[in-house]
Amino acid sequence: MMQSLGRQYVRYFNHKYQRTGTLWEGRFRSCLIESEVYLLTDYKYIEVNPVRAKMVLRPDYYNWSSFKMKALRHEYKVGTPLDLYL
Repeated sequence: MMQSLGRQYVRYFNHKYQRTGTLWEGRFRSCLIESEVYLLTDYKYIEVNPVRAKMVLRPDYYNWSSFKMKALRHEYKVGTPLDLYL
């Protein structure tokens, strides 16, 4: 799915800006997260990115994050809080 999406976007972008070639240096890569510790490390990395980028002061201030649901137990229509996260 990601490969197809990437190819379609590159075609669109190149056509719109009259250019050729790739937009990104390498291929999309993914790996299976098998460890709960690694999963939590990934959550932390993703949720702290807006803070590191100086977009917000705290992770719960970023509207597109699941931090409020996971860490603060706010209820949302999509998603389920993980006991592991707490």
